[in-house]
Amino acid sequence: MVDNNHAVGVLDRVAKFAANLVAITHTRLALLSTDIEEEREHLLSLLRWSLVSLFFMMLGLLLTAVLLIVLLWESYRLTAIAGLAGFFLTAGAISWYWAKRKAKAKPKLFWSSLMELERGQQHLDRS
Repeated sequence: MVDNNHAVGVLDRVAKFAANLVAITHTRLALLSTDIEEEREHLLSLLRWSLVSLFFMMLGLLLTAVLLIVLLWESYRLTAIAGLAGFFLTAGAISWYWAKRKAKAKPKLFWSSLMELERGQQHLDRS
């Protein structure tokens, strides 16, 4: 009789452990899903605003370059064209460098999931 109660107690503990394991897995997967969705939305928003900004900046730079060339057409047209070309190439190289540096310094993907897993691990270690 005691063995039967002991077996039921062990099975009950195993069932509770399995239920906790399923709940923990569900929580982790929900966090992972949320992290992926947030990252996707962030990247799409960043891409949209970057493209809009790039379009208007390029339009403004092009019109400024045309204005300068027209203003300096009679006396310094080649100097104006060469100076503007050098400026645009330098600005392009600097922005390319900045974009590469920014891409390497992005925050870790799934950061909140990793932190939650670490907290769970610490909680289990204390138990």
